[in-house]
Amino acid sequence: MYREFIVPEDEEILNAIGEWPQTEESGARSFALQGREGDSLTFSYDVLSRSVRARWTGSNGDELLDIYREGATRLHLSSTPSAKLISIDFDLGECTGVMDIQVAPILSVRDRLLYA
Repeated sequence: MYREFIVPEDEEILNAIGEWPQTEESGARSFALQGREGDSLTFSYDVLSRSVRARWTGSNGDELLDIYREGATRLHLSSTPSAKLISIDFDLGECTGVMDIQVAPILSVRDRLLYA
């Protein structure tokens, strides 16, 4: 069964995390975030393919993490005085999950995908 991938408007993304999504040649949307220690995280999402990708690069240029996942159903953002978060819900039929990306004050990624 097809499920829609619900994403916030560009203005909501800008207000929550301070970045405006750019459009890539493929039609995916992306933005880059800088960590305190010089590392960076590039996050991209494609509504039509219901996919997301998070690429974390260290300050020395080494790739620390590269996650690509399909089956996204909802992208939501939250911002408090102490943290900025990106959360993505997934539903793959037999598996469901959540990927949480903290973008401030430090970068961190937590990913859970479990059998439904």
